[in-house]
Amino acid sequence: MILIADSSALIALSVCDSLTLLDQLFKEVLVPQAVFDECIKPGKPEAEELSDYLKGKVCPVDMSHFVYLDAYADAGESEAMVLYKQKSADKLLIDDKRGRKVAKINNISTIGSLGVLLSAKQAGLIKIVKPRLEKIVGSRVYLDSALVTIVLEMANE
Repeated sequence: MILIADSSALIALSVCDSLTLLDQLFKEVLVPQAVFDECIKPGKPEAEELSDYLKGKVCPVDMSHFVYLDAYADAGESEAMVLYKQKSADKLLIDDKRGRKVAKINNISTIGSLGVLLSAKQAGLIKIVKPRLEKIVGSRVYLDSALVTIVLEMANE
């Protein structure tokens, strides 16, 4: 399975030391240059760890593939959706609610950082989700409290 990733979800997974779960759950993890650039900006949370993790995962984007976008899509999100189409990927890793809606319009299958944690638990890669979720909540990454409650219920925690 091929996963194309956007920066917000990568940052959330980095905060909770869970980037390696992506490699265990997916055959190939790729990002467009714009996502890589967003992730490694000086001052960005987890920039150094993401720079190390994303080495060899940056893929050129052929912008001739068509996707519908809204006026708020940033370069990383836009390139990630185009790369998804270009690679006939299986999932787009994205946390942004608006971005997920745009992906749905484009028939792009999405998974968020919390979905990765749940999938990892179901696959037996991690035993519990809660400590990782708490690390994200305690960081600068925003998570809706109702979503956190739902995820913990889904994880039976």
